Amino acid sequence: MQTHFSPEQLTDPLTARSNKILRTCVHCGFCTATCPTYQVLGDELDSPRGRIYLIKDMLEAGRPADAKTVKHIDRCLGCLSCMTTCPSGVHYGHLLEHAREHIEATYRRPFTDRALRGVLKFVLPHPTRFRLALLGAKIARPFARLMPDKRLRAMLSMAPASIPPVSRNDDGQTFPAHGPCRARVVLMIGCAQRALNTDINDATIRLLQRAGVEVVIPQAFGCCGALTLHMGDEADGKTRARDSIRRLLAAEEGGALDAVIINTSGCGTTIKDYGHLFAGDPMEAEARRVAGLARDVTEFLASLGLPERVGDRGAGMRVAYHSACSLQHGQQIRSAPKDLLAGMGFKVLEPTDPHLCCGSAGTYNLLQPELSSELKARKVATLEATAPQMIAAGNVGCMMQIGGGTSVPVVHTVELLDWATGGPRPAALADLFTDA
Repeated sequence: MQTHFSPEQLTDPLTARSNKILRTCVHCGFCTATCPTYQVLGDELDSPRGRIYLIKDMLEAGRPADAKTVKHIDRCLGCLSCMTTCPSGVHYGHLLEHAREHIEATYRRPFTDRALRGVLKFVLPHPTRFRLALLGAKIARPFARLMPDKRLRAMLSMAPASIPPVSRNDDGQTFPAHGPCRARVVLMIGCAQRALNTDINDATIRLLQRAGVEVVIPQAFGCCGALTLHMGDEADGKTRARDSIRRLLAAEEGGALDAVIINTSGCGTTIKDYGHLFAGDPMEAEARRVAGLARDVTEFLASLGLPERVGDRGAGMRVAYHSACSLQHGQQIRSAPKDLLAGMGFKVLEPTDPHLCCGSAGTYNLLQPELSSELKARKVATLEATAPQMIAAGNVGCMMQIGGGTSVPVVHTVELLDWATGGPRPAALADLFTDA
């Protein structure tokens, strides 16, 4: 693709990087075949190629974002399926990131949009605030139909039926390895996940200990920055990322780290990109250190090896595996979770079009509820078509999204691996067993 940025524009490192990305695009259109929003809407401007043209025009002209551009960029899930498909290696994710930042800096959204985004930034990265918000949503859910904004109705509908108690395993501490220590890691405990599902971190800790891993929980850990970065707020996202980097690396005071373990793939994609985020920053070396250590829990266990299965736990049980976009496209991890489950005796089922997004995408299901609901319905239909006993995923956002559209129990991949190797049976599977 030809570009016409001025020499003055190219002195800006961000613009210079976007210029290189734009020039790699050859207009082939392969990306349209795997873009979820294009499949639903059929609008070229809601495809990666169309959005690239919009972004190019906006950045080259050096003009503020307009309503048309904002509409189509906001509709983008950021699922990165287009990057997996692209034969030219266009880094659409970084280009989208630049566009979102430019929009937030130059476009004044309607008051309701600004207020909603402000609430999300204030609440979601803070587990205590999020818990209180979930409690309020649970109380208000019977009155959802009275809400004037469909996005508010979507928020109320997303509230879980029960809010789990705080897990003290998330407090700063160290869990020793069981048996000889084979590795020492720090577990990134997430923020929203701690309010939505405390079983995931608990299962991760038990499983890693059983595999001979010493697990360090960072002190007073907060949000990694992913939530606000995805909304275009680079300043807030980098502030949170800086704090995360310091707290994760503080674990090295007790000994060398073999990995930073992540069990929420949306966070993992962001953390693995910290080197890019802090390019040219005084903290770049530390950021690259953390990014280099970052491993999805299944990625790490695939190389380390799992403990032995206990008895016949899970043997032959039908598990439909949902591959989170941030895991399969953002981190290019596809086989490890399925191989681990199969190795424990589960019968792993893969739905049709596994590359397509479920519609969760961070805050997308709250900001774009109609499109998100359509994508959820399509994803649930393909998963249920495999006739599974349960659905497994590696990202809590996907779990909440899919769980809101099916009666099939949804669990985290690590919960099944923990159970198979000696941990407690996942609570979500209770109805599958007569002794529950």
